[in-house]
Amino acid sequence: MIPNSPEAEKLKELGNEQFKSSNFQRAIEFYTAAADKANGNQRLVCLSNRAFAHIKMENYGLAIIDADEILKEDSGFIKAYYRKGSAYLLLGKFDDARKEFKRADTLTQGKDADIQAKLKQIKQAIYEREFAKSIERPDEASEPIDIQDINVEQGYDGPRIDNDISEVTPEWCEKLMNHFKDQKKLHKKYAVMILQKVGEILKSQQNVVEYDVPKDLEFTVCGDTHGQFFDLVNIFKINGNPSVNRPYLFNGDFVDRGSWSVEVMMTLFAWKVCNPDIMHLTRGNHESRNMNKLYGFEGEVKHKYDDKVYELFQTVFNYLPLAYTLSKQVMVVHGGLFSNDGVTISELQKLNRFREIPEGGPMADMLWSDPIKQNGRHPSKRGISISFGPDVAHKFLNENGLSLLVRSHEMKDQGYEVEADGRVITIFSAPNYCDQMKNKGAFIIFKGGEMKPKFIQFDAVEHPKLPPMAYARNYGMFM
Repeated sequence: MIPNSPEAEKLKELGNEQFKSSNFQRAIEFYTAAADKANGNQRLVCLSNRAFAHIKMENYGLAIIDADEILKEDSGFIKAYYRKGSAYLLLGKFDDARKEFKRADTLTQGKDADIQAKLKQIKQAIYEREFAKSIERPDEASEPIDIQDINVEQGYDGPRIDNDISEVTPEWCEKLMNHFKDQKKLHKKYAVMILQKVGEILKSQQNVVEYDVPKDLEFTVCGDTHGQFFDLVNIFKINGNPSVNRPYLFNGDFVDRGSWSVEVMMTLFAWKVCNPDIMHLTRGNHESRNMNKLYGFEGEVKHKYDDKVYELFQTVFNYLPLAYTLSKQVMVVHGGLFSNDGVTISELQKLNRFREIPEGGPMADMLWSDPIKQNGRHPSKRGISISFGPDVAHKFLNENGLSLLVRSHEMKDQGYEVEADGRVITIFSAPNYCDQMKNKGAFIIFKGGEMKPKFIQFDAVEHPKLPPMAYARNYGMFM
């Protein structure tokens, strides 16, 4: 037996301390240093711990790579199969997850209750997936909801739409937000009316919306909000409600994780219906059926409304634009850039976006890719799409006559990060993400004419005592 390295053991323990404090990126750094100095099984334990931290950071692709490295050296290392299965599960790749957990189950001779529970959950998820496929009617639109069939109870005290959707004014939107702050629900009838109208508006827009920011007007770009309604309200408190003088663009991932995703989504949609020119929205990777099943939005909508309203949300998500260009200078997209060179804005306008997010291709890249410090293209840390370097960003921007790429999709400690010689910005607007990351939130203000980014940071605000993922299935999101 190879003796353990005392130095590696100390570094591993420091990593464990950081992990327990939810400082997962710092934990990864310690585990990496420990693995470099460790011997034999000690090294494999460090890699397994690092894979766990990667899962916490949503770096599912990197967790799979760590697990594979372990299994090359020891095919009987049970936790490696567990980590790999967990990563696949959280990506919604149920068949791959089942294979890994079955291998772990074999090694434990069916005696590990947690592995057994995971296999049971995966079996149910696969059954539901196959059942949904069996009753799919791709040639028929989903049955519309007739609002005339929905009665409003006499005791309902929230905002109403008595005649038509034009009643959704700024004052109506403020009343809606106050209603939500009191932890009350918008009536189903009015929620459906807003969803139907916003669907019409979004469906009419281009894949890449070309928007000219008027000179001297301040245009605000926000990143992920992930169901953190009370932090969304705080953005408006800091920066002002949406108006003709203060339009907003929210760059995807409105839902999942946080437990007020319905409230976030209905607030943004209401402002969009109020005036399409003061609220702009792009699609994120979490505006998708697969992510919503895993990370809480499906359960939340069905708890607060019903299956039909959930299906209506999914239809509207498929209508969301994929990106914006601002004053022909700035491109705003949720994820990032592409697996291949030569992609043009005009080609992106030809994509069929009215569908579920595919596993590959330009649409998947736009919603899933991430920047990295090294030049070139590299495998994605997430397990979907790619990571792209500064050279890739410079080339794309130059070829399309753009100066700046703004994207979201990643939690940042300061709420934002600037890369690629100032030409790539990540903006993230969910502070203290999942009530544990301790990060700041941020948004960007662009002044028309100048189009130079000004960053505004903010901290998380208190919210009612409802934990993140309160409506999610127990797939072990925080395992």
